[in-house]
Amino acid sequence: MSLPEIVSREQWRAARANLLVKEKAATRARDALNAERRRLPMVEVDKEYVFEGGDGKATLYDLFEGRPQLVVHHFMFAPEWDAGCRNCSAFLDQIGHLAHLAARGTTFAAVSRAPYTKILPFKARMGWMLPWYSSFDSDFNHDFEATLERDGELVERPGVSCFLRDGERLWHTYSTYGRGLDGLGSTTSLLDLTALGRQEEWEEPKGRASSLGAPVSSARVRYHDEYED
Repeated sequence: MSLPEIVSREQWRAARANLLVKEKAATRARDALNAERRRLPMVEVDKEYVFEGGDGKATLYDLFEGRPQLVVHHFMFAPEWDAGCRNCSAFLDQIGHLAHLAARGTTFAAVSRAPYTKILPFKARMGWMLPWYSSFDSDFNHDFEATLERDGELVERPGVSCFLRDGERLWHTYSTYGRGLDGLGSTTSLLDLTALGRQEEWEEPKGRASSLGAPVSSARVRYHDEYED
């Protein structure tokens, strides 16, 4: 086993200070990248998708639950599988309390191709309370490239897609797959993928914090049972 070098406390502090310079540079670079992501153009979603969830049939519009933004986790669970993907399951285990996303006008939901009759018992086994829908009877997974055809076979891949709502019009703003999910799971990391971002005044481009009814007044971090949604 190769372990770190053993040094004095003074040497450690000096090495830590040098690393901190690089960490701060990485933070500034990440902020710039997030701003560039928010400047991406968007595509209107005019195709009707029908999902099945705990309350029966639902459209993509319904998945927003009345909020301006929707973050979908493309959870790998093919119709012929008996259980969901282990890596996708570990990802969902990292998702925190959804009230912090909801306070920023953002809904989080998982979507899989497996029929809901398979999703429901697996969801219960994992103890998850978050929304999870089946796209079994729709082209949703194919259209947003979570299910691909390779050599005549369907292949699942994990991903996250972000959507924006303006009235009844829906827009696709961003998607990432595979290693793009590394480091995601926290409220801020998911908001950084969205068009409205964290809705804080320091973010670029300016003006997003009050766009499309984003609830700026309730965006301040609170205990999760103190938000008004």
